[in-house]
Amino acid sequence: MTTDYLSPQRAAAVALPDDYHLHTPLCRHAEGEPAAYHAVAQRVGLAEICFTDHAPAPCGYDERCRMQLDQFAEYNAMIRPLMAQNVKPRTLFGIEADYYEGCESFLERWLNEQPFDLVLGSIHYIGGWGFDNPDNRAVWDRTDIRRAWQDYFVLVAKLADTRLFDVLTHPDLPKKFGHRIDEKQLREWAAPALDRVAAAGMAIEINTAGLRKPVGEMYPAPAILELAHERSIPITFGSDAHAPGDVGAGFAAATAMALAVGYSERARFRSRQRSLVPLEHQQPIATANRIR
Repeated sequence: MTTDYLSPQRAAAVALPDDYHLHTPLCRHAEGEPAAYHAVAQRVGLAEICFTDHAPAPCGYDERCRMQLDQFAEYNAMIRPLMAQNVKPRTLFGIEADYYEGCESFLERWLNEQPFDLVLGSIHYIGGWGFDNPDNRAVWDRTDIRRAWQDYFVLVAKLADTRLFDVLTHPDLPKKFGHRIDEKQLREWAAPALDRVAAAGMAIEINTAGLRKPVGEMYPAPAILELAHERSIPITFGSDAHAPGDVGAGFAAATAMALAVGYSERARFRSRQRSLVPLEHQQPIATANRIR
């Protein structure tokens, strides 16, 4: 269920946060050219965007949902012209890289060789099961839901321990199709994983894509965001846009949820270096955060 955390009057006064999770057609399940995403971001008043398409995985992992390694140069070439423009929103260059068993053998070297502003860390598989893939949705009907969630948070902890990623994306993704666990259990299993996220110096993402999915709720749930705030884990925002119209969607509600939990700042990235900026401010969107 979508919650409107802001009144229309207050929402109009809030500068929307940067959208740090945008895809391109190279992932094979998104549509629209990067310029179209940028145009929507400009129209809704965002100051920054970051393209973070799915990283290649030469081992063959999930190859239907990501670019091939030899397409990475094309990805770079798609984004660079937008980065060179002296217009708002400023465009950053990033990647969404999955954690899976054995990912380190490629990612440790490859990520450090690329000029990324931001590296998102994601988990889309539990073992060999792509649990958030609509093609695999029926597997949930014969799965121990509690065990799946427990296994998921074990993987979140392992992701953090690699120190390969800057931001944990969609932190409670297993709820995508409505398969939930009670809040007490959620907190119990999420807390130790978030301890590891905090120890790794990572941020977590408030991802509004869940508002467009069967669960009808942002990732993460407020309970997890509260745990993150207790651990001083910074936040970023992402629409997880797979079409231009998704850019910045739900960001007023996401901002309000973060404020309600107690956040007053959000993270920004440049060349994988993090800084913090106010979450809500009165500076007009049209003049805030001048490019370069």
